[in-house]
Amino acid sequence: DATAPRDFRGSLQRSSRLLTTAPGSLRGFGGSDMAAGREYTDFEPSRIPVTVLTGFLGSGKTTLLNHILTAMHGKRIAVIENEFGAVGIDDALLKDNIKKHTEDEIVELLNGCVCCTVRKDLVDVLHRLGERVVVRGERLDAVIIETTGMASPGPVAQTFFADEVIEDLFELDGIVTLVDAKHIVQHLDEEKPEGVIHEAVEQVAFADRLLLNKTDLVPEEEELQRIEARLRAINKVAPIQRCTQSEVDVSMVLDIQAFDLDRTLETNPNFLDLDGSSTHDASVTSWGIHTPGEVSLMHFQRFLIPMLRRRGDQIFRMKGVLAIEGVDMRYVFHSVHMLYNGNFEAPWGPDEERSCKLVIIGKDVDEAEVRSGFEGCIANDENREKWERALRFKVGDAVECKVAGDVDDEEEDESVDDEADGCERSRRRGGGRWMRGTVVQLFYSNPGFRPGHRVPYQIQLEDGTLIYAPRDHDAIIRPART
Repeated sequence: DATAPRDFRGSLQRSSRLLTTAPGSLRGFGGSDMAAGREYTDFEPSRIPVTVLTGFLGSGKTTLLNHILTAMHGKRIAVIENEFGAVGIDDALLKDNIKKHTEDEIVELLNGCVCCTVRKDLVDVLHRLGERVVVRGERLDAVIIETTGMASPGPVAQTFFADEVIEDLFELDGIVTLVDAKHIVQHLDEEKPEGVIHEAVEQVAFADRLLLNKTDLVPEEEELQRIEARLRAINKVAPIQRCTQSEVDVSMVLDIQAFDLDRTLETNPNFLDLDGSSTHDASVTSWGIHTPGEVSLMHFQRFLIPMLRRRGDQIFRMKGVLAIEGVDMRYVFHSVHMLYNGNFEAPWGPDEERSCKLVIIGKDVDEAEVRSGFEGCIANDENREKWERALRFKVGDAVECKVAGDVDDEEEDESVDDEADGCERSRRRGGGRWMRGTVVQLFYSNPGFRPGHRVPYQIQLEDGTLIYAPRDHDAIIRPART
């Protein structure tokens, strides 16, 4: 804006002071009253409510945020997205979601930990939002700050009492904490070195609302009650709402008017001590991978799933957006400890570079091991040669396959897991019969499979029938006997 002053902070300070006695809402500021500089003494304008959305890694914050952005609430919302790693994942997903539903929301990204290393950046972002409202006259109904799962919400909340401009333009509406019912006890029980933040405990303690998410993963009612009692021992006043897939009414998150500074000071007398510092557990690290090109979904899953089984206690969170060989849509995956889920979502743009981005957050994770394993999944000529050499059979080899009746593609197409699954399916068919054939294609796929899914072999039987082997295992396919 060529007409806007370059010193936005000074402009905001002057404008916000005038607002304290100006008529109407802050959202309508910027009209003739601003030009005339008229003052009124009998009106207190509303400030823009801010919700801090927090919760430990994998608790469902971004899923909740997507629900809010796509709900029919009629609000214009600014989102401040904070990611712990250097490779951003959630901001791109949020922007894609916003494009599908509305053009109004604003997304700002902060890389780093918002409770310590990028607190100044948070102040700057709030000032920029204030400038858009005060100087440019834009409408803004609410702000949501989604913190990284490693952030303590306390220092974030302090921001709204430590800066005059922010205090005049914004009000802290509430701190909403997502709780992963499946893993919260594990994180609350974790022992931290002296002087190090216990993030999971602080996120529960500072909450004005507690959303106990993923309750479907804890089917026993007694266990859920024990979890709620554990939360109550830390925070006696925040209401607890059970949910799955982060599905709650927007009224549980926005305009809740729940933050109480007096109550916060009672439980934490040093809350407004701005000289305090946040120290995180140095053994918990975050790093990312961003590489152009595509990966083989089959080899990616065969790399990832066994690694999560072995290292699930160490890997708190993984998430990524991948370009999959032969598929036009993005593959979005998430994992929390040993739990893994992946789906194809928005298509790649016609001029968009197909690439893979993922971020890993964990404790004492061997970065070199993960990078090496992922690089082995990239669909390039070097890896294809390795994959083919690892197979027992080549195109043209005579084989015998165990066939049991007519099995269509959909029935056979199951998630890549481990070789024992293939054996078990063969046994469930009642043994079947061995039939001779010839391998005609490696890493076969067809339209009946799920996107990106491939199997090791396509085989032509002696009678001309084309079948496929879902696993490279002796229980399914073996060398032809002479």
